[in-house]
Amino acid sequence: MAMSDRLLRAWYAGHPLLKLLSPLECLYRKVVERKRARFVAGQGEIYRAPVPLVVVGNITVGGTGKTPLILWLIDYCQRRGLRVGVVSRGYGARPPQLPWRVSAEHSAKIAGDEPLLIVQRTGVPLMIDPDRSRAVKALLASEPLDLILSDDGLQHYRLARDLELVLIDNVRGLGNGHCLPVGPLREPAERLQSVDAVLYNGAASDPQGGFAFQLQPTALINLLSGERKALDFFPPEQAMHAVAGIGNPQRFFTTLETLHWRPIAHAFADHAPYSAEVLNFMPPLPLVMTEKDAVKCRDFASPDWWYLAVDALPSAAFVLWIDRQLLRLLPNRLLP
Repeated sequence: MAMSDRLLRAWYAGHPLLKLLSPLECLYRKVVERKRARFVAGQGEIYRAPVPLVVVGNITVGGTGKTPLILWLIDYCQRRGLRVGVVSRGYGARPPQLPWRVSAEHSAKIAGDEPLLIVQRTGVPLMIDPDRSRAVKALLASEPLDLILSDDGLQHYRLARDLELVLIDNVRGLGNGHCLPVGPLREPAERLQSVDAVLYNGAASDPQGGFAFQLQPTALINLLSGERKALDFFPPEQAMHAVAGIGNPQRFFTTLETLHWRPIAHAFADHAPYSAEVLNFMPPLPLVMTEKDAVKCRDFASPDWWYLAVDALPSAAFVLWIDRQLLRLLPNRLLP
């Protein structure tokens, strides 16, 4: 088990030795709180885009379902007649230059797995750059847009934002409630009081002060052919190899179990690279992976490799809320 995996388990399951890192946590909190205070006071170099910007982020380390929710937001905004763009850090990407506009034909090595997934699914204009302000400027220079979504970037305080949406895994919550390195929090839990909306991935109903959303499996997609199959393509009790290189792999394996299959779990680090040799599991069985993993595996996939397509399904209350926010931010742009 990698060091990062051991830390994640300790943060969410508890470990007595973490208290030894308390002095480092105090130092970390001072740094992030000072950074936040400067942003609130308007100090330093802060870029404000000429169009509304919505940050979709989290305050915890580990997967919370940002990409599916961003895909939902893109679709929802486009159906309301808005021209939407996305900026991303492009974690793990190795583009020839920065900023870099992602194309559906790029490899995941160049574009990063999440940005490539978003572009291949939606065709939305997307720019990657660790300097998100620079990415926004480049994106706006490339074509006219009404709204920009920032994939993560809640703590990127050189970029002004009009809405902050924070996602939390409803099962894991905030872990032990401590900041790095004692716990999984990027910022103190009190930060949630200043964001515009908190969404709980996996919640059955809207919790007090927040919104629920579910990840709903929709189909099996073959990596080689692109063939789309219904979820009953595999019969109940079908054994399969299951691959997940995401922030919370267990969530994916649990989803497969709820579909009444018998996954043999193969968890990898978030954004892990793959090869045919790494995924050559025994015994020979169908292999099912996440869509985020699939964008890195198509070039060497076998005929019985599939990914599970999932869609975010936010609560009705959130849909009404985001519609009101869009109407407030873009009163003259929304279609009726």
